[in-house]
Amino acid sequence: MQQTVVILDFGGQYNQLIARRVRELNVYCELLPYNTDIQKIKSKNPIGIIFTGGPNSVYGENAPVVSKEIFSIAPVFGICYGCQLIAKLFEGEVVGGAREYGKQTLKGESGKIFKGIPSGSVCWMSHTDYIDKLPKGFKVTAKTDTCPVVAMENESKKVYGVQFHPEVMHTQYGMQMLRNFLYEVCGAVGDWTMGNFAARQIAALKEKIGDKKVLCALSGGVDSAVAATLIHKACPGLICVFVDHGLLRKNEAEEVKRVFGEEMGMNLITLDVSEQFLNRLSGVTEPEKKRKIIGEEFIRAFEAQAKKIGKVDYLVQGTIYPDVIESGLGNSATIKSHHNVGGLPSVVDFKEIIEPLRDLFKDEVRKLGFELGLDKKIVMRQPFPGPGLAIRIIGNITKEKLEDLVFGKTVEYVLQQSVIDKLAIAVTEKFNKDLQKSDTLALLEKEQKQVQKAINGFLSAIAAGIVTKSTKEKLLALEQQNDELESKIAVEKARHIQPLDIDKVSSKLFCEKTIPKRRRKEQIFQLIHLPRGVIR
Repeated sequence: MQQTVVILDFGGQYNQLIARRVRELNVYCELLPYNTDIQKIKSKNPIGIIFTGGPNSVYGENAPVVSKEIFSIAPVFGICYGCQLIAKLFEGEVVGGAREYGKQTLKGESGKIFKGIPSGSVCWMSHTDYIDKLPKGFKVTAKTDTCPVVAMENESKKVYGVQFHPEVMHTQYGMQMLRNFLYEVCGAVGDWTMGNFAARQIAALKEKIGDKKVLCALSGGVDSAVAATLIHKACPGLICVFVDHGLLRKNEAEEVKRVFGEEMGMNLITLDVSEQFLNRLSGVTEPEKKRKIIGEEFIRAFEAQAKKIGKVDYLVQGTIYPDVIESGLGNSATIKSHHNVGGLPSVVDFKEIIEPLRDLFKDEVRKLGFELGLDKKIVMRQPFPGPGLAIRIIGNITKEKLEDLVFGKTVEYVLQQSVIDKLAIAVTEKFNKDLQKSDTLALLEKEQKQVQKAINGFLSAIAAGIVTKSTKEKLLALEQQNDELESKIAVEKARHIQPLDIDKVSSKLFCEKTIPKRRRKEQIFQLIHLPRGVIR
């Protein structure tokens, strides 16, 4: 059975980050509201429990609190508000008036949490209240110049607390502190990896789905791509539908077809409804209206195709853990609503929804993508949905404006001198690597290495004070020979390699005002379409 850590959310700004850090340490965790039923927490059989920070004072009105029964379940680690709450529950005293924000230097570090950490390390503070009276049975394990209890522990009860935030990078040894709690106190074994997750998920999906029919709306984004790939490895009955609405990144539709259709052999249906989308967006200038139209048209296109497919057993969604958290956990605040959280879509006739990535953070989704063998360009791409492109176009959306946007942004990027330099280097290296050298070139380069070795020998002799007329003459002869070889090598290379002159290309393609705008567009698009490995 997989080990689990429960993180109780008290409303702090870094709560998702705490969960990510725990998982980065190869321990599975779940973020739950602080008022989660105690029996539900027990059912998780956690090896440890973490209290997060929060904006409240422990003595404030309606301050979040937990039952002391929680301490009988597993070791507890309190962070900031969580540490103050521990102090209050064990009859210590918390008072206001010691605001600390920013970096502070720790003093007098001791105990399990600070095992293997050098004294005097830096931590990140963000609090107003502080622990004035230590709870009975606890000892101070760290302090600062302004705060008498920065960390505390009760080893017999396995309860630990820190006033600072170990989850942020500003805390110098924060990850080691979390590791100490997980591995030294809780006995973690590190069984949370994407390899293990993939194997378990594929096995579970095979058992659940079998040869039944599964439908997935494949956007080409990271989440849907990884979800579809995971299902594909488990289920032969997967059908993917890709909607080309005309508001995609350059070559995105072709890339999706190539990767998922041709290379992975998925049953991929591509719908080119770009004209339909552009017609609906014609004359619309308000950004939010554009966004809604795109959403509506996407559903309509998907619904029409789903009706052709007929009844399916399962619908796949690329829901990930932040989608669930941000849509509201229990009494936690809703950050934003997500289209794929909170109800089943009505546009498809299906029995059940499958969300294979629901427990993963975005960085874990990317790791899983690599584990499943997906291309780096798919796994590491940045989100850029159609509505994002639409609202970047001021006013009415037309095909011409879409082309202008792509063209303008590409020119703006490519004409940066740093990019031009990188392109020149990349092109030259690519051709130098791919084109075989002739025997003549190889012999010349070998001879040059020998000459350069001899030159270095004479230079060493001169440096040691061995300087004669003969030494100087031989050195000059060798240097002349090296220059001649350099010229011969350059000529020989030119016969086999014709590197692109990026400055000249940029001048011809982008800068000559005599070239009509349409022709310039065609030329830059041709440049983008050069073989992969050359420009890309």
